[in-house]
Amino acid sequence: MAEELKPVNEDDFKQLKERMSLIASADPAQYHNDFSLKRYLRAFKTVDAAFQAVIKTNKWRSEYKVADLQNDSELIAKYSDKARVLRHRDLVGRPIVYIPAKNHSSSDRNIDELTKFIVYCLEDASKKCFEEVVDNLCIVFDLNNFTLSCMDYQVLKNLIWLLSRHYPERLGVCLIINAPTFFSGCWAVIKGWLDENTAGKVTFVNSEMDLCKYLIPDILPTDM
Repeated sequence: MAEELKPVNEDDFKQLKERMSLIASADPAQYHNDFSLKRYLRAFKTVDAAFQAVIKTNKWRSEYKVADLQNDSELIAKYSDKARVLRHRDLVGRPIVYIPAKNHSSSDRNIDELTKFIVYCLEDASKKCFEEVVDNLCIVFDLNNFTLSCMDYQVLKNLIWLLSRHYPERLGVCLIINAPTFFSGCWAVIKGWLDENTAGKVTFVNSEMDLCKYLIPDILPTDM
């Protein structure tokens, strides 16, 4: 089941929309649709904080050249085994970002390049959202054949930062599948970086039957 979205205060939403309309009328690149503005309000609580966060995101998107990442075929090919936005969706219609942890290693990547690839994946998945129905994502971390050498804490820190600052409320659920027992030590570290809301969206899936509550297992890649 999709989590019921927390309603936003309509007066706050109206104020934020009016403030953004003034900005967007002068610079159309600043435009955010209603769904996006409501996500920022849910995440940042107040009109002022949400407004400042939207402006910072717009500045970041421009400086980071987010729109150009989809054309960086070299980057996409180089890191294509690190994550994939699947063609299929989960049971409530969320786009799925699949991450095979076994293909990660802090000694086998350029952190700036890999972070750009993560942004590319988040962008690709976000564009696939049917926002009128569900406007968030399902991220699946597959820990099959995971070893401690695959544990790239910096990449996870970057992902958490991106989701909290520039893709607020885009995460609907994070599924961790095939986790070995020793991953509990890693999780104790990672959980400390998450706020209570985000940590509550992380689910350890311990069986195929449990996985079927979220998605059809056959849609997960076997070629990564």
